[in-house]
Amino acid sequence: MKGILFAVLAGVFIALHGAFNTKMGESVSMWHTVVIVHFIGFVLAVIIFLFVRKSSGESARFSKVPPVYLLGGTFGLIVLPAQMASIEMLGMSLSITLLLVAQIVCAFLIDALGLFGTEKRTIHKKHVAGLVMMLAGVVLFQL
Repeated sequence: MKGILFAVLAGVFIALHGAFNTKMGESVSMWHTVVIVHFIGFVLAVIIFLFVRKSSGESARFSKVPPVYLLGGTFGLIVLPAQMASIEMLGMSLSITLLLVAQIVCAFLIDALGLFGTEKRTIHKKHVAGLVMMLAGVVLFQL
């Protein structure tokens, strides 16, 4: 149940994130917005980290993280401007619809192939049918 709550919360904040950042981008440039958003996020993350960290032993384990995974944060530098441009060009609903479909297709491939050290999951016909139905939904959404 907690997982469902977190997923819904993340979905709401993805939509709010896109709306707020696109509006900010109308006042300042897209790249000013990217810098401001990431700077404020960094400051808040540091403050939260200082309150919730469990032990100094966690920091010692940081050296065991494969270097490629340190690039995860850079994806936000692609996500944010792409999302802002998409919302500006397509509108909020279609942009988020396509974003979610792309996210699910990518997650589907990660699960099916066991990429990035994730557990490989068996993909059934019902999963493929669900993806096809989502894509059909995007087409219907456009009509």
